[in-house]
Amino acid sequence: MSLESRIKAAIRDVPDFPKEGILFKDVTTLLLHPELSNQVLDALAVSYAGAALDAVAGIESRGFLFGNALALRLGKPFVMIRKAGKLPADKISHSYELEYGRATIEMHRDAVSSGQRVLIHDDLLATGGSAEAAARLIRDAGAEPAGFSFLVELGFLGGRSRLQAVSPDIRSLAVY
Repeated sequence: MSLESRIKAAIRDVPDFPKEGILFKDVTTLLLHPELSNQVLDALAVSYAGAALDAVAGIESRGFLFGNALALRLGKPFVMIRKAGKLPADKISHSYELEYGRATIEMHRDAVSSGQRVLIHDDLLATGGSAEAAARLIRDAGAEPAGFSFLVELGFLGGRSRLQAVSPDIRSLAVY
């Protein structure tokens, strides 16, 4: 069985969450399988070995799960992109539309340096709003989004095409 098939088999579908009509892909059930989680991390690390990256940024909260571990495997700093009000020091923020509402994310202003190439990681690519907002934060701090990494992509929602203008390097381990 392929890694993609194993990932899909481990993810739970939750209907009508966070609101009616949404079929939520719950990656927390993947974490109940340590061997599979290690295989996911191995695949991510191999995929980015030797890539021209200076840091990995993870989007709160599920982007932290594999984003930090990936940064450690690659020997790169990890940048936390958090929901508004969670970071204590000088920060920059960006608001954006979700498929089911509006959100604001923030990043410490000094988390990246001018000219750095930063990989943006999250658990899931849907419409691309969160990842695009993260890329704007990276750019606002003077760094460059080097690409996007996702465990799961909901291809039918078109997020990939939205992110293509930011970076053509978009990688997903499982696509629906």
